[in-house]
Amino acid sequence: MNDEADGERRISTREAADLLGVKPATVYAYVSRGQLTSRRDPVGRGSSFDAREVEALALRSRREAASPPGAELSVRTSLTLIEPDRYYFRGVDAVELASRYHYEEVAEWLWTGTLPRGARFTAPPQALAAARRAVAALPEHSGPIDRLRVATAAAAVADPLRFDLSAEAVLGSARCLIPTLVGALPEVGPAGWRGDGRLARQLWSRLTAHEPDPDALAVLDLALTLLIDHDLAASTLAVRVAASARAHPYAAVSAGLGALEGPLHGAAGRLAHRMLVEALERGGAAPVVADHLRAGRRVPGLGHRLYEGEDPRATALFARLEDVPQAGPALAAAREVVATAAARRGGLHANVDLALAVLTVSCGMPAEAGETVFAVSRTAGWMAHALEEYQERPLRMRPSGQYQGPRPPQPMP
Repeated sequence: MNDEADGERRISTREAADLLGVKPATVYAYVSRGQLTSRRDPVGRGSSFDAREVEALALRSRREAASPPGAELSVRTSLTLIEPDRYYFRGVDAVELASRYHYEEVAEWLWTGTLPRGARFTAPPQALAAARRAVAALPEHSGPIDRLRVATAAAAVADPLRFDLSAEAVLGSARCLIPTLVGALPEVGPAGWRGDGRLARQLWSRLTAHEPDPDALAVLDLALTLLIDHDLAASTLAVRVAASARAHPYAAVSAGLGALEGPLHGAAGRLAHRMLVEALERGGAAPVVADHLRAGRRVPGLGHRLYEGEDPRATALFARLEDVPQAGPALAAAREVVATAAARRGGLHANVDLALAVLTVSCGMPAEAGETVFAVSRTAGWMAHALEEYQERPLRMRPSGQYQGPRPPQPMP
């Protein structure tokens, strides 16, 4: 069938099936899922299809089939590239960027491709007040992600422009939401320490009652900057799925926070913190590592499937922690953990969770502090991915399920 009278080439179901390399029944499954459109033949000879649309679907299918093992879902992005020993933000070495620029400046680089010196984020008074009221109403045992999720929802309600998905509006939301999240967290240190208005300084008084020193603050700012993005982690993929459905940016961030709270994603820093505390209390890391291995548990803070050696984020943080005198004992314990585990298992290197735990332990922060740092930092990356996804075709994040249930028709239960 080749009907070109209306300017398009139409093909039959059989021809479409041949092009796609599937059975005719599968062609109609594509139609039901919205991946193809069909037109009923007026003389009753079945359905016809736009040849160009079928060819485009066939090309996509071939690309997906050629994807490397494990790449079940491939997403176009211009933000972060990860190589076996390093990673890049928009093509620039991320560790070098984080070593030279502050968190807010690198966030702007990820969002816009420009690097404005001295960038600051300011929370809108109305959104901050709403977020603080919402967080204050939570039970005392609420965790950091609980607080951040509630603060995000409150900030969204306070923003009447949240449904504007233009790049300018989303950037405005990003610059306001991050300081609102920090400002909504309860303070544990004197407010007078807020200092120069940088986000790291504002976050410090939410994490510890210890007075900050310039070197420790520099490590916190470096940690925030290094953690901004790391390609398609589970939480980032959740953000892109929400953005693909055209959820507003606050809702997209909420999706990321929901995924982050899973024990396999956001809780790793808490486990590494507790391990270092135990190692310091017991006077050495060897018995602590042995207990983990004896119980069949992985040693927290070790290993990363994307890097062949040490996580470059950990390397950068360890180097900067050398300048923090109070970090000495925790840093030595972390290195003993790595050496002990390597001797017993081999091939395991420190990841960023272990380095972040050195900071949180040595500065008197609670076990969940690393989780807070991670979530606040990654909000900038989530916003960058939402900005990208808003420029893509809506609802493209719609994989097809592989049905494994009983074949119909089945008797009515």
